Amino acid sequence: MPEAMLSAIGVPRDVAAIDIGSNSVRLVLYRLEGRAIWTVFNEKVLAGLGRDLAATGKLSVEGSAQALIALKRFAAVIDGVKPAHTFVAATAAVREAADGQAFCDTVAAETGLKIRILSGEEEARYAALGVLAGIPDARGVVGDLGGSSLELIRLADGQVERGITLPLGPFAVVDPKGFDPDRHRAAIAKRLKPAADFTADTLYAVGGAWRTLAQVHMDVSGYPLHVVHQYRLSAAEARDTARLIARQSKASLEKWPGLSKKRAETLPHAALVLEGLIDRLGLKSIVLSAWGVREGLLYEALDADTVVDDPLLAGSSALGARQGISPTLPAALRAWIEPVLAALPTSFERERDAVLADAACRLADLGARLHPDHRVELAFDQVLRAPVPGQTHAERAWLACAVNARYGGPTATPEPATVSRLLTEEQRQGARAVGLAIRLACDLSGRSPQLLVNARATVKDGLLQLSAADGYADVLLGEQTRRRGKALSEAMGLKLQIDGRD
Repeated sequence: MPEAMLSAIGVPRDVAAIDIGSNSVRLVLYRLEGRAIWTVFNEKVLAGLGRDLAATGKLSVEGSAQALIALKRFAAVIDGVKPAHTFVAATAAVREAADGQAFCDTVAAETGLKIRILSGEEEARYAALGVLAGIPDARGVVGDLGGSSLELIRLADGQVERGITLPLGPFAVVDPKGFDPDRHRAAIAKRLKPAADFTADTLYAVGGAWRTLAQVHMDVSGYPLHVVHQYRLSAAEARDTARLIARQSKASLEKWPGLSKKRAETLPHAALVLEGLIDRLGLKSIVLSAWGVREGLLYEALDADTVVDDPLLAGSSALGARQGISPTLPAALRAWIEPVLAALPTSFERERDAVLADAACRLADLGARLHPDHRVELAFDQVLRAPVPGQTHAERAWLACAVNARYGGPTATPEPATVSRLLTEEQRQGARAVGLAIRLACDLSGRSPQLLVNARATVKDGLLQLSAADGYADVLLGEQTRRRGKALSEAMGLKLQIDGRD
């Protein structure tokens, strides 16, 4: 159990997490708003602590010095921010090095940071918890590739099952003859034999090297949405990208836009490990997770009531609430548009459509403080690229289209090429209809939940019918309501009927 529980009750909280890995040392500052977790500061140093571990059994001398300098800075930042809680964890390199504990003692003496050395089992578990924190419906195997080790953990029914740690990080598989793809494949295949019973359709890939591999695939394929979290590749796409990377020389990789020299050293190894996993586990797809061990530590510390919240809904609520709208408006909107949602064709699955509609209602006033001349474009972009987990890329596009329509955007969204790549035409039309229904409800009521309950929308016999309670027809069913209702009815292929009149 964690030392302290992080409650959703009260004001937002700042939390710090330091991850001391075999390759990088990283500080992340988070802002917690219930289940919504925002990264507000992120800094890493590629110290390479585990670079010499295979040869010497000890931490790299140069890497230790770089890591200590970084940790002194991180300690100063934490002292200035004064977060509610700080997690400091070390993984494979410090765990396995003969001088790992001595390094922790030095850090404690010089910075005051108390390092928790995670066992292989703990590291695997926290990586899996981090994936669940960001992708609650994850099913398959989590693979967390660090500088010294690979953790594999099975996920099923929202639960973390057993895992293993394998010596498969780039610093653990060193060829004294130099890097040769064929020899490296053979060495990786040998070390992957204990993973034979971890077969799965989907691998949830954690780790900076695999995130970089995904970015390479985005670049090569011209993918328009540069959001790594929940980016999905088929096994064939991942294999082709891995082989492309493995064929490149170090000098060639260093010229790749945005790829550092240190990352270029380890990327071919990461590519071949992924290729080996595809073969060994019989994978069909790879889903990238930007969340891992650090987020797993944080997730475990959340109170029980907060953990069960949907991260997409929590993030959408946090974004929408910043505009100062009535806290009861999203639920009122969601109830009001239910007849419209029920009449629409399914975009994803009926249950998932309901969650997305709920998220769209929570984002209904996202553009309230944006300039009206640019509101449509800015709101669309915020939703499409918001750092809110728990949604696929297609679902991001769906929500962005809904918000576009909510603010009166045209059928051609601000990024039609992006939308057409991520959504079918039927999904786009469904999102637009939901957005127009929210626009109708907001404009009909002036965004007042008290007024909204006195109006009703129903769909029956090819009609979109708008009616009002006794005494409210003149107040709620005027010309603006007719215009908004007409836009929604046309989007749904219906005729409009207001208060019993055509």
